[in-house]
Amino acid sequence: MSNAVSSHLRRAALAAGFALMPALAFAHTGAGDAHGFSHGFMHPIGGVDHVLAMVAVGIFAAQLGGRAIWAVPASFVALMAVGGFLGIAGVGLPFVELGIVGSIVVLGLVVALGWKNAPLGAAMALVGFFAVFHGHAHGTEMPADASGLAYAAGFMLATAALHIAGVGIGLALGKLGETRAPRLTQALGAVVAVTGLGLLSGVI
Repeated sequence: MSNAVSSHLRRAALAAGFALMPALAFAHTGAGDAHGFSHGFMHPIGGVDHVLAMVAVGIFAAQLGGRAIWAVPASFVALMAVGGFLGIAGVGLPFVELGIVGSIVVLGLVVALGWKNAPLGAAMALVGFFAVFHGHAHGTEMPADASGLAYAAGFMLATAALHIAGVGIGLALGKLGETRAPRLTQALGAVVAVTGLGLLSGVI
């Protein structure tokens, strides 16, 4: 792995760490907290809809480059935490499932179309909008006997890990050359978007 790729991944990891600090700071180490953390961690990686969206966010961030590599994933994690706490608190949010599936389609298309010139603020707002739906779904499905803060720390950490994986994939693809890299990245984005359409239509 090149020094440039390693540097970008370190930045993404640091940004994820800073985004996770508030939740981790309040998480404890009791049995209920460990139970909540493990359930929270497994929730994002246990659903193909969440995994595809998180990885797509990372690839999108890598496509944009620069500050977006850490700012876009950090925006997603932060807004997802807001949605998660709304869900844990029992605050309703309309069209959650549609928002989650829609995020797969939209983010897949963004990657497929190579939206590399998107303003940073617009990119952060886009992923943050969808993050609220993902977070709300995590929050509403929290086990009744779990610690809310530990559960939130778990799903935030898992999400950050998936973002970092997406950033790594995006940066690795970018090293394949000016001809192959765009084609492979666009094909990957198209697969994500088509999968989202399949989920939306009930085919998958």
